[in-house]
Amino acid sequence: MIRKRYKRGSQFVKYTTSYLTDLRKKALRDIKLTALLCFCVVCGCSYVEMQVRSVLPPYEDASIYRRIQLKESTSADVLTDITKLDSELLSQSKSVVASQGMKKKTHKLWLTLVAFDENELTVKRKSFFIVDEKAESVPLVPRRKLELDIEMVLDSEVLDEPYANENARRIAILRSVLEDSRRDVDEVAPDNKMIVVCGGLINQTLTTVLQKLEESPVLASKLSKSGGLGFDHITIGKGTIVMNVTDDIVKIKVRSGSFVWGPEDPFSVTE
Repeated sequence: MIRKRYKRGSQFVKYTTSYLTDLRKKALRDIKLTALLCFCVVCGCSYVEMQVRSVLPPYEDASIYRRIQLKESTSADVLTDITKLDSELLSQSKSVVASQGMKKKTHKLWLTLVAFDENELTVKRKSFFIVDEKAESVPLVPRRKLELDIEMVLDSEVLDEPYANENARRIAILRSVLEDSRRDVDEVAPDNKMIVVCGGLINQTLTTVLQKLEESPVLASKLSKSGGLGFDHITIGKGTIVMNVTDDIVKIKVRSGSFVWGPEDPFSVTE
């Protein structure tokens, strides 16, 4: 069990930079996109989207994340589920559990992260991250894809703080989510270098969104809309983020890379 905090340093830079460099080397999607646009003009984009949605299944790797319930699931519940997965590596600290998996042949890397309330001993935060270099697709559709789902119970300090307006409140909540995500990753990162990589990409994704909001705070109003807020991910491409706050719970979904995600609505904030 890990009890010391992880300090960012050369190891973080080494593994994260190496992984991002590998992504850049494979970024050859411009020709495919051009061909796809031409095909859309001839056949109709709605038809293409319908066909793609019919062949892209949802990820099974997120099954544990979906079963976990904030304020209800206990550490015993989570550990019982995770220990059944022989293909994933378990890391844990006093209050955080991580399950990390990787498929080298398909260049798929994922992480399920769960943090517990130390007093209530129930789940306070959960997140699921996956980057897929060879996602299932049809011809001409970009194959790379990044997904990030987060649900957290917000601290009263964040909710009770007086803000200038609703957009300022949304930005503060997103910043709080980023800070909590960093702390959770730090708790378990020393046990597994691939958690460092996943944590670096999560940090990069949310930081990119926050930088855009700092430049134009009014865009925060799009976070709660069905279409979400668009942004440009430095290594994956265009992405979208949706954030919904109900009472003291925030739900976030990020999708970057391929622009269709299967039969499910990728920007729905309900399970």
